[in-house]
Amino acid sequence: MNNELHSFINYLLNVKKYSDHTADAYRIDISDFIKFYGNYCGNSCLRDDFGRVDSLGFRAWLADRARRGLSAKSTARALSSLRGFYKFLDKEFKIKNVSLGLISSPKIPRKLSKAIDADAVEDMSIIIREMDDEPWVAARDWALVVLIFGCGLRISEALSLTVRDVIGRPEVLRILGKGGKERLVPVLPAVYDAIEKYLNICPYAKVAANDALLFYSVRGLSMTPRMAQKQVEKIRNLLQLPDYVTPHALRHTFATTLLGDGVDLRSLQELLGHSSLSTTQLYTKVDMSQITSVYNKAHPRAKK
Repeated sequence: MNNELHSFINYLLNVKKYSDHTADAYRIDISDFIKFYGNYCGNSCLRDDFGRVDSLGFRAWLADRARRGLSAKSTARALSSLRGFYKFLDKEFKIKNVSLGLISSPKIPRKLSKAIDADAVEDMSIIIREMDDEPWVAARDWALVVLIFGCGLRISEALSLTVRDVIGRPEVLRILGKGGKERLVPVLPAVYDAIEKYLNICPYAKVAANDALLFYSVRGLSMTPRMAQKQVEKIRNLLQLPDYVTPHALRHTFATTLLGDGVDLRSLQELLGHSSLSTTQLYTKVDMSQITSVYNKAHPRAKK
């Protein structure tokens, strides 16, 4: 099957215009099945063998991946890659296999982020001042924490803000989120207080143009998500906080705080920049009693 797989990878790269990284992931997934099935049926797995694989063969492959400790998410992706390969084989080589359609993808458990205790967020301000030798670095780290916590931003969204975005303390920030989706996020005065303190003492921000990015590394370069994650890791270790305390947990804390104060799910969805309400429900660990309560208060038919 090496020739057919090679043709498929060329199709992905040259026709579908997939990236090298994506095409390589397909190659790894499909090669894994080819190797397994060759051992499973006791031969080298020729082209015609692919049309004869039954549901037991596919399920044996999935079971073998589980025995090897591969995650459900990885196996679901591998199964999707195999489906794409079979579509290509049907189109280019008239090789059909109906058994694959009988195989369901493994369920992927969705991990819920945990909120940070409000007192722990306050403790961060103290430990940041003790942790950073340079006052402007401490001010930067606290400004970033307050921005994510106060506005519910993703780390990438916070780091993409420019100096121009915060000049004049606008009531809302225009955020460009996933998929190029734009949203408006209100800003608390405390967020601007922290940002302005940082900008006033940051040696790089003083000479930067207004369209420069807001957050700098100690070398004067743009701060990256990994740099921010490392800073939060240091804070977490010094405060002996759980491993789930990350920049994303600050965003989650923003969401659960608003939800607990009575913000409706649709408004929260807009603030977080989620494309679907189901994502917001999962993200905030909303249970059915809360959803029913919102429904009963809002839907005119429910009042009858």
